[in-house]
Amino acid sequence: MADTTTLEHIRYRIRRDTHGAIAWLRGNWRERRWFRWLASLAAAGLLFLIILWVVLSRGLPDAETLVDYEPPLPTIVRGIDGNIVHSYARERRVQLQYADFPRPLIEAFLAAEDKTFFTHGGVDITGTMGAVFDYLNPARTGRAVGGSTITQQVAKNILLGDEYSVTRKLKEMILARRIEGVLTKPQILELYLNEIPLGRRSYGVQAASRAYFDKDVGDLTLSEAAFLAILPKAPERYGRKQNEQLAISRRNFVLDQMVANDFVTAAEGAAAKAQPLGLKPSRSTVPTVDAGYFLEEVRRELMGKFGETADDGKNSVYAGGLWVRTSLDPKLQEAARDALRGGILRYNAGKGWGGPLATIDVSDDTWQSQLAASPLGINYKDWRIGVVTRRSGGSGTIGFSDGETAPLTGMPDALKAGDVIAAAPSGNSFAVRTVPTVSGGFLAQEPATGRVLAMQGGFDSRLSDFNRATQALRQPGSTIKPFVYATGLDHGMTPATEVPDQAYCFYQGAALGEKCFRNFGGGGGGVHTMRWGLEQSRNLMTVHIAMDAGMPNVTRTFEKVGIGKYENYPAFALGAGDTTVMKMVNAYSALADFGRLHNPTLIDYVQDRRGKVIWKADRRDCNGCNMAEWDGKAMPRLNPSGRQVIDPRTAYQVVHMLEGVVQRGTAVRLRALELPLFGKTGTTSGPTNAWFVGGSPDLIAGMYIGYDKPRNLGGWVQGGNTAAPMMIDFVKATRDYWSDEPFVAPAGVRMVRIDRRSGKRVFDAWPTTDPMASVIWEAFKPDTEPPRATRQDEVAAKRNEILEIIRRGRQASARQTTVRRQQEQRPADFVEEQGGIY
Repeated sequence: MADTTTLEHIRYRIRRDTHGAIAWLRGNWRERRWFRWLASLAAAGLLFLIILWVVLSRGLPDAETLVDYEPPLPTIVRGIDGNIVHSYARERRVQLQYADFPRPLIEAFLAAEDKTFFTHGGVDITGTMGAVFDYLNPARTGRAVGGSTITQQVAKNILLGDEYSVTRKLKEMILARRIEGVLTKPQILELYLNEIPLGRRSYGVQAASRAYFDKDVGDLTLSEAAFLAILPKAPERYGRKQNEQLAISRRNFVLDQMVANDFVTAAEGAAAKAQPLGLKPSRSTVPTVDAGYFLEEVRRELMGKFGETADDGKNSVYAGGLWVRTSLDPKLQEAARDALRGGILRYNAGKGWGGPLATIDVSDDTWQSQLAASPLGINYKDWRIGVVTRRSGGSGTIGFSDGETAPLTGMPDALKAGDVIAAAPSGNSFAVRTVPTVSGGFLAQEPATGRVLAMQGGFDSRLSDFNRATQALRQPGSTIKPFVYATGLDHGMTPATEVPDQAYCFYQGAALGEKCFRNFGGGGGGVHTMRWGLEQSRNLMTVHIAMDAGMPNVTRTFEKVGIGKYENYPAFALGAGDTTVMKMVNAYSALADFGRLHNPTLIDYVQDRRGKVIWKADRRDCNGCNMAEWDGKAMPRLNPSGRQVIDPRTAYQVVHMLEGVVQRGTAVRLRALELPLFGKTGTTSGPTNAWFVGGSPDLIAGMYIGYDKPRNLGGWVQGGNTAAPMMIDFVKATRDYWSDEPFVAPAGVRMVRIDRRSGKRVFDAWPTTDPMASVIWEAFKPDTEPPRATRQDEVAAKRNEILEIIRRGRQASARQTTVRRQQEQRPADFVEEQGGIY
């Protein structure tokens, strides 16, 4: 009863006071003009504020988006061992969680930016009023300072942008209030410390800590944390060496504020103020491997799959925060780079200066900025890229992108001011160095999977980003012959089949008439086994095999192994068609993997920023691989990868013959490595390209040397003396990668003792370790073994050998004349180590 009475009394008081207020307002409105004006002004102001709020609120970003906000993050690339080798980044960004930020760092930013962060509701009224007065101050020369809380800065940095206007400030305040309603204080601070721009292309405190001090935030000293806290105000000013005293003064102010707010003691603050800034030179914060060509191929592939920027999707290369696992092996990459460079430099030795890398205008003082903006660079010994700023007779000066200048010596006559060149220290000056104009490509691959382990597409990717391992279309020359022989083996031939090394003519039609292939120098070379023909790279034997097997079948083999799609002309059997190093290495990998062809891959798998695999190269399903408990059955097995493009027995037969190329053929230089290797050299017409492709059961490598615009390399150049030495350098530098285990024959291959020269079967002798032994093991398919040799065969072979010697002796005096005449008459065509064809 008492509660009811109290409630009625309250209601009565409210009605009475309301009626009294209304009566007072009515009375003043009727009797006092000033009151009417004042009330109207207040109503108009309120209406204006409502309209302004509606206008500013319309179209504002939704603060709820920050709950699931994902900042743009760079893509991190790992090598085959899982270590980071590179990053694709236009900005330095590393995302941390709130618990990862050390307390002194948080307190330094609070002292510098927002002391009342944990108590205000998103807007600091006192700070805002100070900013208003500063904005209205007629003596102000720049932006108004102060007023923005950390929450407002989050709204500006992530949702609004950095437009300088009063309306943007008002929108910022509205958003700050909304943000405080959807995020906790630690969440807001986490966004802020991860997103705040701090100079040196760094966003967030972890990236800045790496950029300025080369350490993680957990390792920062109090002095260093205070320095990072001053950067939001003017990162480009405080981070420069010439403004060091200004930065120290501002840092010390932050330390004083930390003491005043009881974040640190006075003694700790004084000790920190006594410390120097200790800034490190600006450099990349991600370790990298000198694999520019490989990494650029990966970047192109990633952009093709996921896009470049955030506008292309959430998993883009420069914003998606991808983690990419590649097959790049740093040690193999270094060896491939050095092997190709070594071959290029050996060829280029003594050829003189090749001209400038570029030219820039040095008539004014902008040469340094022009050089710094250039992508040119070099990572070889102590060489540097610079520009000739002055030349007067025999003296000159070179300048570098960092502003350093030095005297220049060893100047070629053609060198002039403005030439961009390579130079190396020489005493107190720099000497001109020659960057070879010849180039080439090198690629190493794992044959069982198709994974590319190393790639070098030229002398240095900083000098030219054209990747000659994947983009340069070159004639492969005799490196294509193994696939001609594979076609012959699939069409009834064996390694012991005798093939004529003699002229081959065929009718091309009424318009073209008869086409004849001949060995360089004319004449014939007798009849020899297929093995001998491949080991010695005989052109005419290759043409005979191609035509007997059928050129359509040969070109079909080329297409199946991925070398290229060519017309059915015999010249393509000698390497006339264009292809790439990657395609040739991949085709040889198919030979080493028993005829199974794999797509060459550089990327193993890609993870998103949360670690989920979103793409992988190996898409085979493994049923039962993720069982919680073993069910007692046999382990699950994956199906073989790749696709069968060559009969496994044929592939092994070719590999077995190519081992002979290394043991006693055109690549005999590799025999000194004492490893079970196979391979093939190649030299194209001119010669314009020198090749070698080959390897072991576990590792295949391919390489070539040639000018980008093909021209004659010189008559002495051959695949055996120019490209094969690069393979030797590569193997020596990576000896641990090469097994002593020999190639293993697949099921269905019979190993038979034969006479190496005649191809006849042998029963009364055994092969030895001597590479030149007359009896060897040869690989045959069942029921294709040759018959036994007889004494009569041996006598006939010896007689033919003697007659051949006599014939060659009689023709010796006329050979030079014949050669010269044929060279003048024959068109440019394809040539191998022992001679060309026409």
